[in-house]
Amino acid sequence: MNISLRYCHITVNNIDESLAFYRDALGLNVRSDVGSGSQRWVTLAGAAQPDLEIVLSEPHAGRSQADGDALQQLLTKGVLPNIVFGTNDLDGLFGKVLGSGAEVLQEPIAQPWGPRDCAFRDPSGNMVRILQAP
Repeated sequence: MNISLRYCHITVNNIDESLAFYRDALGLNVRSDVGSGSQRWVTLAGAAQPDLEIVLSEPHAGRSQADGDALQQLLTKGVLPNIVFGTNDLDGLFGKVLGSGAEVLQEPIAQPWGPRDCAFRDPSGNMVRILQAP
């Protein structure tokens, strides 16, 4: 038996603004862009892990008004769980994301536990870390 992660959900305020970050700056590929009534979600994947998909959706998509409101408050505070990407060219990807105008939280540095990493905020305020293994 084996097990693998297939989807990771990221809550965003505006899908189109977020696509500019995740697709254009990070280089992920759009797999699907689905609308159902007033809801929309976009699925992206990277070439290195095509079976792992990231789903972008807004706080109220598929949720009750109360749950969407609560999620919106957490998103606004910037306290939703972060996402960590890996790359084999941290400096190159840092430069590309920096050029997109994303807010830099941490420039590339070597961490005491091994990898070099950096951090940004996506357009919705989510923390996105990028690391390169030693």
